[in-house]
Amino acid sequence: LGYLGFPRLDSPRATGLFLLQMKFSAATSSRRKARKAHFTAPSHIRHKLMSSTLSKELRTKYNTRSIPVVRDDEVSVMRGPFKGQGGKIVQVYRRKWCIHVEGIKKDKANGASFYIPLDPSKVQVTKIKLDKDRKRILARKDRSAGKDKNKGKYTEAQKA
Repeated sequence: LGYLGFPRLDSPRATGLFLLQMKFSAATSSRRKARKAHFTAPSHIRHKLMSSTLSKELRTKYNTRSIPVVRDDEVSVMRGPFKGQGGKIVQVYRRKWCIHVEGIKKDKANGASFYIPLDPSKVQVTKIKLDKDRKRILARKDRSAGKDKNKGKYTEAQKA
């Protein structure tokens, strides 16, 4: 069996009529399978899952609600004991599902300091680090682009 218990396409069970009868979808309503898929997700999927909402100004500018966080984005903390603080993202720690933000640190007993891990869903992006890939992502996610207000509407001239 493959990912989430579905038969692999190269297995003998996935031949003939079996393929025609079974719907292939990775979505499941089982809580157990959904949690397993989440916590065992590979890095490229974790990247997308580790997204943050955009600030109101960025939301109106780019017409999108959220974007996956990357290093050098500037964020402000919206929840928890560090609410109101912010800074530049120093590290996106996909393996631990957290981010480290410049200036949000604690000191250990021996004097060394360490970054406090923050959940990306609890921060808001205030400044985006733009490169060609992120510009492409924002263009693709832009909800106003390509929307034709008269799409699907017929005029009297077209009906005749």
